[in-house]
Amino acid sequence: MSIVNGLISAIGNTPLIRINSLSEETGCEILGKAEFMNPGGSVKDRAALWMVQEAEKDGSLKPGGTVVEGTAGNTGIGLAHVCNNRGYKTIIYMPDNQSQEKVDLLRTLGAEVRVVPTVPYADDENFQKQAGRFAATLDNAIWANQFDNTANSLSHYESTGPEIWSQTDGGVDVFTCSVGTGGTLAGTSAYLKEKNPDIKIVLADPMGSALYNWVTTGEAVMTPGPSMTEGIGNSRVTQNLATATIDEAVQVDDQEMVNMVYRLLHQEGWFFGSSSGINLGAAVKIAKELGPGHTIVTILCDDGGKYQSRLYNPAFLAERDLAVPSFA
Repeated sequence: MSIVNGLISAIGNTPLIRINSLSEETGCEILGKAEFMNPGGSVKDRAALWMVQEAEKDGSLKPGGTVVEGTAGNTGIGLAHVCNNRGYKTIIYMPDNQSQEKVDLLRTLGAEVRVVPTVPYADDENFQKQAGRFAATLDNAIWANQFDNTANSLSHYESTGPEIWSQTDGGVDVFTCSVGTGGTLAGTSAYLKEKNPDIKIVLADPMGSALYNWVTTGEAVMTPGPSMTEGIGNSRVTQNLATATIDEAVQVDDQEMVNMVYRLLHQEGWFFGSSSGINLGAAVKIAKELGPGHTIVTILCDDGGKYQSRLYNPAFLAERDLAVPSFA
């Protein structure tokens, strides 16, 4: 019998799942890391745990302390779980363009949630900057600072990358995922490149982000948008992302993402969020570019439960001129 010792030990070691229809369509093995199986339901549990643990190690977070963060939702959810487990208070600043399900869930978990107007990072009222300023006013508190705190990418260098390498027996040809903070792509790719420099690393980007242009032209210039995706895309290169070795970038627009998640829901039973749709859309594009016989790994960031009022709401999609595909 294999027993996992509590919540912290349940973070990571997620399955690598073959997406059958996409693999058969492309002739490539398209594999998704099932991060929705983490206790907090997303890939961000890993970063949350490492950021808290590193703060404990360096003494900046002591028993009874407070963790403050600006987040689109999943990192806050991961932090709330970890902080509950370790006896810390959680205060979350969130932009007002995120799904209500995330706000409600965070409050259910006991986090204090402060929803603030959505403004660009350059604005001093940006949710991340507000979180940092408020944390500085508290005793025994940290600002997790997931975008520029490299404990984020370290979590994926020490866990996600080794897991993928082991689960594919070293047979991975391509790793691709979308970027918010950049921690997942940077940390995972660093480990995989150390094991085999020929593994191709591809950044998957929604529209309305600057990262596709940053990879392809060297300049972080925004592409036309916006995108309805949540928590991915960025207007700047974070400290987590800055040192990543990235070979290519692909763009996936919102209609392609919607088509992907609805297809997999109705044809295979998978219930994915928008980031997973972007990632799988990118994996298919890469597979078609490379041709059959390759193994492509991506991240299934979370499930669709937090997106029912938006991604799985036909009226919301129609307002954005997005069609609900039919798979009757």
